[in-house]
Amino acid sequence: MSRSSRPTERYPSGLGSEGTDDHPGASGHHLGAKEPGFPREVLSVTEHARGDTYRDHAPSGRQRSDLGRRTAGRREQLGLTREQVAERTGSTIGYVRYIEEQAGMPGISFLLRLADALETTVPALAGAGWPPGRATASRRAELVVLSQRECRTLLSTHGVGRVSVHTGQGPAIIPVNYLFTGEVLAYRTRPAGAADLPEGQEVAFETDHVDDVWRQGWSVNVAGTARRVGRSEARSLDERAYTLPWAGEGRRHWVCVVPTRITGRRVEIT
Repeated sequence: MSRSSRPTERYPSGLGSEGTDDHPGASGHHLGAKEPGFPREVLSVTEHARGDTYRDHAPSGRQRSDLGRRTAGRREQLGLTREQVAERTGSTIGYVRYIEEQAGMPGISFLLRLADALETTVPALAGAGWPPGRATASRRAELVVLSQRECRTLLSTHGVGRVSVHTGQGPAIIPVNYLFTGEVLAYRTRPAGAADLPEGQEVAFETDHVDDVWRQGWSVNVAGTARRVGRSEARSLDERAYTLPWAGEGRRHWVCVVPTRITGRRVEIT
């Protein structure tokens, strides 16, 4: 089927004439639906695309999905207009605008056509499968020092970071699921494992976020000392934890880090 002869998409009234396919709610074909004929890896990354929504840069305060931001960013990177993307996908300008500007959830068939039109992959549009930081740096970037309040707020909004440890083979960086109580940073690991730090050991910890679409990001670093956790405190931390450790294998031993220094930086576009 040629691009020009593909079916148009259905979208809310006010965005253009209605078509026949892929409006989120038109026929139950949502992102992540287990449709026959599509590889599981494609289905799983489309589920990822349903995630966070943003109000940043969205018109009239409407929510804008991460998929929409990546779609717009990739289109602009290629120098394409919405009309050209619509023609390549067999869609309409209104539907492309809907995907970019609102929290739309197109069907998998349209996602595949959209990825093809933008010369990329569904995992890349969904924000999965590629390490961050591949986008070209902005010429208007500025490195901003974060305040203590901003650093602590960002620490509280994340759940995965990296802890620096010393092992028998030398220094190592280990990713961990963590939580920040405002007073201590805590994570779970295996007893006697590489990340099970002895009482009083100095430790460094880092967490960050990178946005390839807007070429922005931030990082927060914590320096501190390790502290053992008693049973009552461990129960309290269990109740407050976002999730069990992703690595599994009975990692229920808590290690606390008492911060002595917290610093952070943010890359902003001026």
